[in-house]
Amino acid sequence: MNSFRFSKLSLCLCSIAFSIYLPLALNAGPAEEKEAEAAALALAADQESAGFMFRAEAWSSDLTQGMGKAVRMQLFKGNEYCIGVAVPRKSGVRVSGAVLDLDAKPVGEIQPVLEGWGFLLYFKPKKTGVYMITIHVDEKGKQADTSCAIITGYK
Repeated sequence: MNSFRFSKLSLCLCSIAFSIYLPLALNAGPAEEKEAEAAALALAADQESAGFMFRAEAWSSDLTQGMGKAVRMQLFKGNEYCIGVAVPRKSGVRVSGAVLDLDAKPVGEIQPVLEGWGFLLYFKPKKTGVYMITIHVDEKGKQADTSCAIITGYK
């Protein structure tokens, strides 16, 4: 009988621990995704006065520490691009990245946000093609998985 109580207690404690750990272990939630999108939109709003027109929707995904992201993007010769990348401001995560050209070499200019939660990439392609936008968690900030959002503008 004692072993039955112990087993039942162990099962109950394991269930409680699992219910606490599971939400932490899953990918970033919708609230964190919205915070990342809001941060990316804030970066874009500052650039609209410089003549950049931004797409209506931001791209968002989970950003895993140690893995990063690479997003393919069709860019056209003759346009100047401003690409805003952000994670939730309060996450403590710092991000960095680059635009890689058709030969996988970094091109363009990066302008990081002072607190590190986002950056702007400026690039004017010499050729139309599929370019790669890379994003990674910077080692100077908190090392954690988080949501990430990208918004693209051009002129």
